[in-house]
Formats: sequence, structure tokens, C-alpha cells
Amino acid sequence: MKETENKKGLTSQKNNYGADNIQALEGLEAVRKRPGMYIGSTDTKGLHHLVWEVIDNSIDEHLAGHCSQIDTVIHPDNSITVRDNGRGIPVGMHAKLQKSALEVVMTVLHAGGKFDKDTYKVSGGLHGVGVSCVNALSEDLSVEVHRDGKIYTQSYKTGIPQTEVEEVGTAKDTGTFVTFKPDATIFEALEYKYDVLATRIRELSYLNKGLTLTLTDKRETEEDGSFKNETFYSEGGLKEFVLHLDEARTKLIEEPIHVVGKEDNVEVEVALNYNTSFSENIYSFVNNINTREGGTHVNGFRRAITRLFKTYGEENGFFKKLKFAISGEDFKEGMTAIVSVKVPEPQFKGQTKGELGNSEVTGIVSRSVGKVLGHYLEENPRQAKKIIDKVILAATARHAARKAREIVQRKNVLTGGGLPGKLSDCSSKNPDESEIFLVEGDSAGGTAKQGRDRNFQAILPLRGKILNVEKAMEHRIYDNEEIKNMFTALGVSIEEKDGERILNVEKLRYHKIVIMCDADVDGSHIVTLILTFFFRYMRPLIDNGYIYIAAPPLYMVKKGKNFQYCWNEEERAEAIARFSKGENDSSVKVQRYKGLGEMNAEQLWETTMDPDTRILRQVTIDDALEVDRVFSMLMGDEVPPRRAFIEANAKYANVDI
Repeated sequence: MKETENKKGLTSQKNNYGADNIQALEGLEAVRKRPGMYIGSTDTKGLHHLVWEVIDNSIDEHLAGHCSQIDTVIHPDNSITVRDNGRGIPVGMHAKLQKSALEVVMTVLHAGGKFDKDTYKVSGGLHGVGVSCVNALSEDLSVEVHRDGKIYTQSYKTGIPQTEVEEVGTAKDTGTFVTFKPDATIFEALEYKYDVLATRIRELSYLNKGLTLTLTDKRETEEDGSFKNETFYSEGGLKEFVLHLDEARTKLIEEPIHVVGKEDNVEVEVALNYNTSFSENIYSFVNNINTREGGTHVNGFRRAITRLFKTYGEENGFFKKLKFAISGEDFKEGMTAIVSVKVPEPQFKGQTKGELGNSEVTGIVSRSVGKVLGHYLEENPRQAKKIIDKVILAATARHAARKAREIVQRKNVLTGGGLPGKLSDCSSKNPDESEIFLVEGDSAGGTAKQGRDRNFQAILPLRGKILNVEKAMEHRIYDNEEIKNMFTALGVSIEEKDGERILNVEKLRYHKIVIMCDADVDGSHIVTLILTFFFRYMRPLIDNGYIYIAAPPLYMVKKGKNFQYCWNEEERAEAIARFSKGENDSSVKVQRYKGLGEMNAEQLWETTMDPDTRILRQVTIDDALEVDRVFSMLMGDEVPPRRAFIEANAKYANVDI
């Protein structure tokens, strides 16, 4: 239809807006048109989400009491197979749609047994779009059902059936096998990450005790010729989960406090542990869904913890010497807890299912936790005293931290103080276009100041390694000059609201905060220290996507006047090979950049700071549980877990002397 330009420079159609302009996307076409609406994104996170959707179907069979094993296989072409030993998807004719129930489940949105209370009393999939979405977003998908002594199959391309549901053999077992390959025209990333899959599957094993889950990677073989394989099984459930999360922390009590209860068809399981760290870690789940924003089940848990511990401390006279009131926040320091509930009809706030809204769950969880915790405190007075002593220490430190924060934040530029003397600010006052580089060392900081674009780039040099906040009480961090400078330069402040410590980001001065350190072991350590600080004390900056890590090159390969920057060993080898083939006889030179200071201002700008050519890695949190565990392992007191992690993940083959 011809378009004309109107006076405002916009285009408009000659015909009026009518019925022909309305698009009705049928079946799975809507999923392919707007995949982000159904799986969140089409990047690596969305890619892995496909696997969770298929596994969740099998988990629901387990919750219904009909599945004891789920196997996940990554094939060499990055296709995935998920098989379970559940009842098998029904294959009989669907009366209303006049097609096999299997085809209905695989091709119709909002179809499945989860809307029938008698079929699935508890389900993680709320909207019934899971496996059909996976089908729509796969270039190939096949399903095999073992049921009633027979084997049935059907195959699809981009959600469209390629065959009828066919009976192909006899079966002595039951279950469902789903094999799919994500559509390359939909997804930006196509390679599955073993560690991402393993972390979530391990998590599911803890949340579903008695269920065996396996993960096999057929993309590469081990030394003995076998495929990489792990089996995940938990007998103790959340109790073992808490111990796994706290493996790198020093325990305060001998065994986790374990709560199991049921009321009005709501199942409650809670595991609670105390350690000597200064951070609080509470994770919550509803029907195996990670509720990152908490909700009524977490509120019930917090209410019980505060009530029981406060009453116990007051009745035993433990708080007599304190000159200030105990706060609910004081009971959380050094706590690792997992709150899991199974709710027949969960009500979530928002599309992401991030927060549980069922009001009745608050009282149910509070009563379940209160009953078990009350018995624990009476029967374990020595352990209870350790926890109360930790609470008193936390309360004392909280008051000291408040005073220290006030001193630092009084000097903030927006309250009459001044910016740090080491900060070279940018001209722009618009946070959306302003960025700040946190640079390792004064020397590199000086080079960065010369090479930057002063209009929108600010430079804050950091001297040496900042304080390891994982091992420090909060009030100590405000004595650290580098941390004080970051607070002041960024313009953020920590405030207390309803007993919670909140980061106020309203006056944040930069929406890109770039950590720029040397590309060596020491530089990586400094990056980890800074990230630990942001994760523990400025988490909203990560959640809002403001934190980035710069990627300076490792090498410059040069021949005559020609040169190429290289960011890894593969690029270096390719550059050497390419330059070696040239007609010029001069031997190719390779410069290893051991630090940012070895580049001049122009080189630092064009490789690491120029928005048109630089590489920035945005810091995101896909799995807060795993992030917390890794940070406590890397930055905590326990050496063996850290050594094992470094040996398994070290990427620096050469030590620079």
C-alpha cells in the first residue's frame, strides 16, 4: 500500500484504519513473532529457559507422585533431550479439538493438565504455555511417549506437526522423551553452557528430595572415552541445600534448623543455618519457582524468626545490657535460609512470577516455622546462645555502621561536600550518557584521563586492592578510602527503611560504571574485590545493568606498519599466522600488555574506552544463589573449596614475572 509523508515528516497510510489492519496470530505463530513475551529473551538466558520449560513438565509429574528420574542430554549439535519415567503424555483423541491430546499439548497454548486440580495438585507451570513454546521456537522437535505398553511418536518443525501421532512399538516402561533443537533464526546464542544447566538441575534436586536427575554432555569426551556426566540426588532436601550454599563459610551452629509442615494443602519446607559471615542470604521458592522478590512466604518466615528469637532473648535476659532496641535486621546477619512452599493455586505478582501474593501463606509459614524454632531453642540452649550472641554483635555493629555511614554521606557532593580529589569528572550532568571508569592504579588512571572523552567519561583511580568486604563488618568498610571515594563519586547512599538496609540510587551520577583493571591475575583479583563490594552493598546497581567490566587487549601483533590488537590466545595465533604470510620479510613482533600502564593514552582509548570499538562486559545476575556461593567461596575463610574452584576454572596458563 502506497505511503505518503505528512507535514510532520511522519508516514501515514491513505486507507483508514480498519479490520484489514488487525493481525490475528494463530496458534504458535504468536510465540515466534514475540518470543520475549513467553521466554523472557532470545539471548543465552532465553536459550536455557527452553530446557527449564521441558524439565518443569517432568518435575510436575514428580510432584504428582509419578516420576522418580529425569535425564537431560546435550547432543553434539547443541540439541537437547529430556526424558522422564512419568506416566507419559496422554495420546488419546481430544474430544473438543479432534486431535491427539499429545498434539494438543505440544501445539496449543494454554493447554495441559495443570488447569485440572485432580491431575496436578501442585504445578510450577502456571500459564500452560511451556512445552508448546519450546516447540514453536525449535527448528526441530520430536516427542516419544511410552504409555499403556506402547510407544508413540510425533515430530515438528517450528511447532508445525510433520507427522501424525504414530504408534511405533511396544514399551515395558512409561515416560516422555522430548528432543529439540533451538531455532537459529530466533536465538542470538545457540551453545548450551554445561555449568548453567548443572547449577539449576542441582538446585531442583535439593528442592525435590528423592528425585534423581542426571546431566550428560555428549559434545566432548573425557580421557577414558566417556561423556561428561553428573547425577544429582538429595535425600535431605533443603537441609543439604543450605549446607551446599554455606560450604565455604564457617558454621556457627552444628546443624541447620529444618522445618517441614503442612496446613490447608500448603506444604512448607524451610532450612535455616547461621555462619560467622556478615551477610544475610534468604532464598525462596514456590512450586520450584525461584521467587526473587520474595512475597508472603518470606514475610511469614521473617515474622517467625523475629518473634521467636526476640522473645527467647528477652525471657532469658540476653538483651539487658543493650542501650538500644533489637531490630528485625539483626536476626538476619550471618543467616542462610531457604523458604520453599508448595501452593495449589499460587497468585504471583507480575509476569515474572517473582513475588508470591497469596495472603494466607504468611500465617501458614509463620506458624510452621514458629513451632519448630520454638522447640529448637528450648532443646538446644548452647546453639541458641551462639545465635543470640551473633544477634547482639550484629545490633552493635549496625549502630556503629549507621554512624560511619552518616559521616561518609554527609560529605557527599549533593549535601554540601565535595567530590573526591582523585576524581576527574566529566562535563555532562546527565546520568544516562555519563560513565565512570574505576581504574586500577594511579599510573593507569593518569593515562585514562589523557585518553578519555571529557564530555561524558569520568575517571576514578583506585589505589591497590580495596577492602575484602566479605570478611569485614559493615562499619569497617566506611574507613576504607577507596570505598568512601566510590560512594561519594557515584552519589549513592545507604539508608535504613523499615529495618531494611536500602541503597538509594536516585542521585546516581553515572549509568555506566566500568571496572578497568590489568588483564592479569592481580587485575582479576581486584575486579573480584570490587564486584564483591557491589554485590553485597550496591546490588541495585548490578540489577539495573549499570556495572560493566572493561576488556583491555592482551597482545599487539605488529609487522612493519601493520598491527592488530588481540584479546585472547586464538586471536594472537591467527594474527601471527596472517602477518607471517605477507611479502615483507621482517620477524613478526608480539607485545604482551602486562598492565594498562603499558599502553599510551591513544592506545587505551582506541582499544578499551572508545564506545565505537571497545568491548564491555555487562555484569548480570542470572542465579543469585550461585553468585552468593561463589563469592563466599572466593572471598571467604575456607581454603579447600577456593583451591578446588581455582584449579577447575583457572584460565591463566602463564605466570608473568
